[in-house]
Amino acid sequence: MMKSFQAYFFDMDGTLFDSMPHHSQAWETVMRRHGLDFTAYDCYLNEGRTGQDVIHEAIWTKEHREASEEEIWSIYNEKTEEFHRLGGAKPIPGVKDLLELLVSQGTQVWIVTGSGQQTLFDTLDESFPGIFTRKYMITALDVVHGKPHPEPYLRAWERCGLPKEECCVIENAPLGIQSGKAAGLFTIGVNTGILRPEDLLRAGADHVYNNMAALREAIIEAF
Repeated sequence: MMKSFQAYFFDMDGTLFDSMPHHSQAWETVMRRHGLDFTAYDCYLNEGRTGQDVIHEAIWTKEHREASEEEIWSIYNEKTEEFHRLGGAKPIPGVKDLLELLVSQGTQVWIVTGSGQQTLFDTLDESFPGIFTRKYMITALDVVHGKPHPEPYLRAWERCGLPKEECCVIENAPLGIQSGKAAGLFTIGVNTGILRPEDLLRAGADHVYNNMAALREAIIEAF
């Protein structure tokens, strides 16, 4: 049985925005262009890891060598261009209703993302007006270590001023779930993409839901 929490820490890509199909397509296209093996499924499994780490591992796996900084940034810039060419992403179905419910209950709603883009807040305010504030955001600019390291969620917990048992992580990716659990927080997986539920459970999720509507119902029952 799920309990209620006083703060919810949301991942962004694949949790708030349905951006993973475009990310995975962009990665697969660019990696194939460079003769590297990296499928859409690999992209979902590696979500949360920095682009540099993804490229380095793909080159090491294929060619058993270290990638140069120039090579990494060249491939990463190609991926970024391909992603933007595919267009913007819409909110995950049901997530706006969930966020509005939490805010109406006086709950803290945070974003904990590996993104560091300067337009992040404007994008959030456009899709979820009145939901997020800059005070309740942890981005790539606030941490040294990204997911699956616990630092991103530890930073959110430290700033929220609540005991850990009053905080809950909402993630769609194994590495994000590992980050939340390593931070000592109750962590929920919402399977919004092409992964199997067992991928999220194996990463340590306390509960896994198939969509945001199911999670919203569980939270209503817990109030």
